Parts: sequence; C-alpha cells; structure tokens
Amino acid sequence: MIVGIDEVGRGAWAGPLLVVAAAGLPPKQVADSKLLRRSQREGMMKILQESCTFGEGWVGPDEIDAVGLTEAMKLGVARALDALQASDHDKIIMDGHINYCPPSFRNVSTIIKADMTHPIVSAASVYAKVRRDTFMATLDDEHSNYGFGSHVGYGTAAHRTALQVLGVSRHHRRSYKPIKAFL
Repeated sequence: MIVGIDEVGRGAWAGPLLVVAAAGLPPKQVADSKLLRRSQREGMMKILQESCTFGEGWVGPDEIDAVGLTEAMKLGVARALDALQASDHDKIIMDGHINYCPPSFRNVSTIIKADMTHPIVSAASVYAKVRRDTFMATLDDEHSNYGFGSHVGYGTAAHRTALQVLGVSRHHRRSYKPIKAFL
C-alpha cells in the first residue's frame, strides 16, 4: 500500500493539528488544498471518500502546548497511521522535508511540496483541510465572537482583534508566542 501524509493547522494559533494518512487511488485532478477554493475542496470530498481510505491523527491545543510542535507532529502521524491501519511495510510519502513517522516505518520518502506532485498526498491535504475547517466552524457555535469559522484559527487581523477584546479561549495554543502576549 502507498500512503500519503499531510497535515493542516501547524501554524494556527487556535484549534487542533490534524494529520491525515491516505491510501487508495485518488483522481488525477486532485490538487493541493491550498490551490483550491473552499467549495472545490468540499465538492471533492465525496469523490475522495469513495476512492481512498483515510486515517486521522488529531492533536489538541493542550497536547501541543504540553509536548511542543515537533512531538505533536509525531503524535499526529502515529495516530493517523494507526487509524489507517498502515503497516511498517507500506510505502509512505510525506509532505515536507522531515520524517515524523514512527521509527518502525522505514520506507518513508519526505518530499517538499508532495501535495502538489503526488495525488495521494494531495488527497490527504484536501481531506485534512476540509475536516479541520469544518471542526473550526463548529467552534463558532461555542465562541461566535472569535470568528473561528472564517480564519480557522490562523493569525489574521480579525483573530488578533478578537483576542484583544475577548482574551484567550481554551482552544488557543498558549505556548505560541502571539498568544502568550494576550495572557
């Protein structure tokens, strides 16, 4: 089995990190999630769910604060591979230049911009982005004034303004420098 791995939320100020492992035969027209509009990503989800299997590795803000981003990435990758039921014999293609896989996985290729050149990594990218954005939108029900549904936890001007007015929520990564300024 060939497994593609990508993540979303690494640089966000709030919300979880989501690592996704994907296996299967995605359509060749799948593209990196950053190149697609939200409606295109959401439209592609049904096709991807019919052609691929996905494993999700969620890492919450409290875990990220406790162990740091590098260890959180390792934790997310391990959880995603476990959820996909990947074995250490599978070929892994990971977006980026760092191998976050557990040591037992020896057949790992790290490729910068793999989400633009390998459809299985693109599939993981799109799936991760839609799943995390959907989760962040649900936080609007609980914390509507933060605007999580629009900035999805990233450091926008609107997010900064919300932090100035409302302070830090339990969904924020307190170990991140921009958030520390509001504590």
